[in-house]
Amino acid sequence: MATREPRLGVDIGRVIIAGSEATDHDTSFIAGDLNNALGTPPVPGAFDVLAVLVERFDRRVWLVSKCAERVERRTKAWLDHHSVFDRTGIAPDHLRFCRRRVDKAPISAELGLTHFIDDRIDVLVPMRTIVPGLFLFGANIGPRWLTPVPDWASALQEVIARDA
Repeated sequence: MATREPRLGVDIGRVIIAGSEATDHDTSFIAGDLNNALGTPPVPGAFDVLAVLVERFDRRVWLVSKCAERVERRTKAWLDHHSVFDRTGIAPDHLRFCRRRVDKAPISAELGLTHFIDDRIDVLVPMRTIVPGLFLFGANIGPRWLTPVPDWASALQEVIARDA
């Protein structure tokens, strides 16, 4: 049986761009003006860990985000403002957007992803038969078919442990 080369997909909102823990989205990023959006901080540890994972995955790391066009523009501006591609080594053309959460699964299949980090279980469910390594970011517990990772330090440990 042939093994696939490791390829990592990473969500952006509430995984790389910090969000409000009390709501389903970060109101300053979504509803505020562009300056508020650009001032939204990254999730602690995101850039450093992503840089390690980019090396570990031989630069085969993609950012995959579900959002509307307006938030897509803000996300691109935020990534540029925070020099995410330079700081992590993720290739700028490794950025994909979709309009529905369920659409992340076919994108993952198209890219041949073997690992995916997302903060929403409803995104990971459709990937169960596509992506072998699924990681629920910001969680301490979850179903047996995925690995909960409460923060970036644990994400690094768990992703590397499953990259054998």
